[in-house]
Amino acid sequence: MTALTAWWQNQVFWTWFVACIIAQVTKIALGAVRQRRFDFRWLVGTGGMPSTHAAGVAALSTAIGLHVGFDTPLFAIAVVFTVITLFDAQGVRRWSGKQAQILNKMLEDIYFKRRIQDERVKELLGHTPTEVLAGMGMGIVTALAMHASG
Repeated sequence: MTALTAWWQNQVFWTWFVACIIAQVTKIALGAVRQRRFDFRWLVGTGGMPSTHAAGVAALSTAIGLHVGFDTPLFAIAVVFTVITLFDAQGVRRWSGKQAQILNKMLEDIYFKRRIQDERVKELLGHTPTEVLAGMGMGIVTALAMHASG
């Protein structure tokens, strides 16, 4: 079996991939319904409901646990990776987005006083705790469903 064939048959990888696709499609659909329009930036943008990051890492950890066991060092590594990613998605990136909102307000104030024109800083960087939990749940359910079918 070649490396490419082995990779193509890697159920853990495909579980991660499918969870990310499901979360991203859900995020785009919810955004289109909520805003009554489609925005191409939603295809690659960050933030929104559910968190694709959370769905992906939760699916990855769950799939690894189901595939090699929940008592293995590989599962422990996956869980640590998942916790760090979830913290980053909800914490660090979210607060960076809050800071971007403040900076944009400052730039707006300066612009209207005719002192400076500048590009706006990207505000939607992170996720709310609800978005992270929804993504995490979606990832776990995807991993369980793919494990049961495969």
